[in-house]
Amino acid sequence: MAQRTVPQPLNLRERYSSFVSASSGGPITAVLLVAFFGAWALVAATGGDFMTIDNIRSMLIRSVALGIVAIGQTLVILAGSLDLSVAYLVSVTAVLSSVIMDGDPSRIAVGVVVVLAVGALVGLVNGLVITKLRVNAFIATLGMALILKGLLTASFDNFSGAVPEEYQVLGYGRIGPFPWAVLLLAALGGVVWYMLNRTRYGHHLFAVGGDFDTARLSGVRADWVIIRAHIFCSLTAVMTGLFIVSRLRAGAPWVGPDGAYDLQSIAAVVLGGTALAGGRGGVGGTIAGVFLLAILDNIFNQLGVNTFLKDVLRGVVLIAAIAIYAVQRKRAGR
Repeated sequence: MAQRTVPQPLNLRERYSSFVSASSGGPITAVLLVAFFGAWALVAATGGDFMTIDNIRSMLIRSVALGIVAIGQTLVILAGSLDLSVAYLVSVTAVLSSVIMDGDPSRIAVGVVVVLAVGALVGLVNGLVITKLRVNAFIATLGMALILKGLLTASFDNFSGAVPEEYQVLGYGRIGPFPWAVLLLAALGGVVWYMLNRTRYGHHLFAVGGDFDTARLSGVRADWVIIRAHIFCSLTAVMTGLFIVSRLRAGAPWVGPDGAYDLQSIAAVVLGGTALAGGRGGVGGTIAGVFLLAILDNIFNQLGVNTFLKDVLRGVVLIAAIAIYAVQRKRAGR
């Protein structure tokens, strides 16, 4: 009687190394450089100012909100999931923190801690519904988004509360020429890069996103990896909300959906070369994708492009980028 061959779990280190090497050669850096210098030439040809300190600083600050939440989105997508609830969580954070602070400097810490706890809870629920109830991530996080939207709509219809002047340093403060918010984005990107490339959790995240069953057979607590990724993603949405409210000085229920941080963050992750199927990509590419979107917005604004045409052009760029990555991977036999 022939013996049945039982597939052996792959070594996690080998699997992790293969995922990293497969995602390290993406063209996003080259595309970003071409876009930057192309934008410089185009705007200069039309008489605008692109390569100025104020314009560069403005692009960097405009990248912070999307950049922070896109870093969190990178983690859940690497794990083979996604999160569509981040936009409304941004709004919940902005409104709730503003109402709690109510212009009182002594209540800053309370406001920040409460919204961080709310964000962690939302991420935990998302992760549990996806992993324990086996609900598709798209449906689970869309459902959470609708719940948050309903709570916001029922409770608020305009600007609410106020953040104290001392808190606004997050949105407007600088260390020399460097805005606090940009340094925060850089620090967060560095921490997540280290986590993905130098920690066991990073190895497990790539493994789970690459092959859930193989990772589980190799001893990885795959469900817990996904849950942690969703908690972190929700916390980055909270950080984005805290940044936005420091700029607006008060919270409003529409700031998250108006910024389209759900779809925009996914677009930035995909532009950065991270595979939507999971297991391949990185935070460096995501940040480059965020900056690419910021450059495009800056060009559109300086050239006075119609708002609806902006969305069309963003969509064309996104589809073109995905097509380029797909062709490259096909040629590489991945």
